[in-house]
Amino acid sequence: MNSVLKNISWRSWRVWQRNFDVYKATWKVNFIPPILEPLLYLFAFGIGLGNLVQNVSVEGNTISYLRFIAPGLVATAIMNHGFFETTYASFVRMYFQRTFDAILSTPLMLEDVIFGEIIWGATKALMAGTIMLVIAVVWGLISWQAALIMVPISFLAGMTFSSLGMCFTAIVKDIEMFNFPVFLFITPMFLFSGVFFPISSLPLWAQYAAQALPLTFLVSVLRSLALGHFHQTHALELLWLAIIALICTYLSLVLMKKRILK
Repeated sequence: MNSVLKNISWRSWRVWQRNFDVYKATWKVNFIPPILEPLLYLFAFGIGLGNLVQNVSVEGNTISYLRFIAPGLVATAIMNHGFFETTYASFVRMYFQRTFDAILSTPLMLEDVIFGEIIWGATKALMAGTIMLVIAVVWGLISWQAALIMVPISFLAGMTFSSLGMCFTAIVKDIEMFNFPVFLFITPMFLFSGVFFPISSLPLWAQYAAQALPLTFLVSVLRSLALGHFHQTHALELLWLAIIALICTYLSLVLMKKRILK
């Protein structure tokens, strides 16, 4: 473990900087979708479905359906942007654009490249989550005090999902194979992690399965903050997200090193 981690240095920042420079050059394409995506979700599910399901009971309180799904939509934005940045985008940079090969011709180590990619994925997740939070605050769905606390949590969760995505990038043979983790992992989390309905409404076996999903922890934490009901259990959920991030970061470093050096 030490042999992998010791090669990570401050030079990882240069990988982040390179990706950010590209982002600035194509900011219109990268910035507009994160703004429109939450608005579409809020209109489709919050207003459309909200007319049918007007109120939801959460921890003994009855709130509007729009307030119920708002933290879940923030969590979904964080998951999607963190995961997809280190899967499809990182794979394109590694395999098609040969960006990794160009970077490795500099003094940077392979571990610097991978860790820089993970941090960049977490940054994209932070951006998407912050945009969604701003919209939720403007709509009066989340208080600005709670939103400020959610911002650093967005980066932590971004590390979780971006490092998880990098693990899949290390093992897939071609870009089409990302359909498997998206279908088998991301889609179930989107549907069954408490974003659109309380997990308690699921069958007991499905509740246990949902409790094993990282997005479930994030949705629970953000919703508790939005409602002002943050408890010790939610602190443990944050800790678990951090542990997943550490484990997946280490695994991605080991697996990506094995893949590229092969």
